Amino acid sequence: MSVATTASPADGDIRPGEIAVPPPATSDASVYFIGRLRTPWAERRDCPRQGDRVNGPLCRVEINEPWRAALKGVGQHTHLQILYWMHLARRDLVEQSPRHNGQTAGTFALRSPIRPNPVSTSLVELVEVHPDHLVVRGLDCVDGTPLVDIKPEKCPEAPVEKFLASDP
Repeated sequence: MSVATTASPADGDIRPGEIAVPPPATSDASVYFIGRLRTPWAERRDCPRQGDRVNGPLCRVEINEPWRAALKGVGQHTHLQILYWMHLARRDLVEQSPRHNGQTAGTFALRSPIRPNPVSTSLVELVEVHPDHLVVRGLDCVDGTPLVDIKPEKCPEAPVEKFLASDP
């Protein structure tokens, strides 16, 4: 593991206690961006820490062709999981020191946008369905953020299973 000594232009200097690693030479998979998220926030610093599905601003989930047909039936759901790629986040920190508390923790113990694969998710309220976009409440990302996927909050046909304490 190497400690970074230079800053990433996307996120500024490394805070005390943070550790950065070099990225892998190759990637394992491809991601198709299926659209873009339109929000009122132009800069990362302006985004809320978490979206507000009750009082948050209305935002657009724009769907590119040929993925628009996949919206069929989405209107039967009141809430959706929106998965998106935080394209402005650095990807090299394995230990971070959040601004709000100054304590160092591993990236996987935090909800920070700074991660090896900067995938994020927001649970949103579905307000309107259109042929090429959705109107939702509850996003917390920069305008123009790439959209990775949309899923219903829960599947109405799925059986509810209880997990036992003895399950692995």
